[in-house]
Amino acid sequence: MSEAAVRDIIDAAAGKPALVVDDLHKSFGALKASNGISLDVRAGEIHAVIGPNGAGKSTLISQICGEIRPDKGHVLIGGDSMDAQPAHQRARLGLGRSFQITQLCGEFTALENVVLSLMSRSGRMFDLWRNPRKNPEYVAAAMEWLGRVGLDAQRNALAAEMAHGERRQLEMAVALARNPKVLLLDEPMAGMGPEESAKMTALLNSLKGRYAVLLVEHDMEAVFALADRISVLVYGKVVFTGPASQARTDPTVRAAYLGEEAC
Repeated sequence: MSEAAVRDIIDAAAGKPALVVDDLHKSFGALKASNGISLDVRAGEIHAVIGPNGAGKSTLISQICGEIRPDKGHVLIGGDSMDAQPAHQRARLGLGRSFQITQLCGEFTALENVVLSLMSRSGRMFDLWRNPRKNPEYVAAAMEWLGRVGLDAQRNALAAEMAHGERRQLEMAVALARNPKVLLLDEPMAGMGPEESAKMTALLNSLKGRYAVLLVEHDMEAVFALADRISVLVYGKVVFTGPASQARTDPTVRAAYLGEEAC
């Protein structure tokens, strides 16, 4: 077992959060998109971030991923500071991500998309000059990930021709293939119908206990079905963090959602 793997086990046993967001501030002119945001994601839990439109969720995600530099504050993954790390290096260091809009190679098959993710993780992108299907190690590993998300039968389908829900599943396989320490999911249910949402909820539920997941989602039914803890973001501030069971009845949460049924 590698030194890094041993450290991950020790950190998880000691209760060290997999992801820490510490006092993030970000302003765009007079608009404070992040106003002292602090939260953490523990090993094996799903921590959901919810909030009305304009709450600052997208800006928070971009700062965690390294796409936007905060004016103040810190992001740590596995106890290591990400402050000086660009987005691609954060991915190499253990941050996996799915997007609001799927980011896949549409002209490649499902299998090839996952193989490319595995190649990226290994640092062997020079193998792109060869046919990735010729590497039995990559192909076997990719097929395993496709099976985990329920897409093994679609392995030869072009990503651009897959149904919306299947592309979301494929994006999960691509993210998981990188063996992330933290999985950041940006509205994985977006654009899905009831049946597709149910499949994705079941998939995400299967990740509980295995991955530290930060879930940003508008589907409140999915949030309450999945989340161990919920943080509510309003005007760039976290106004509530606690167990999902408390979020339903907390007056601050209800006020933030103006008494919406979701709360």
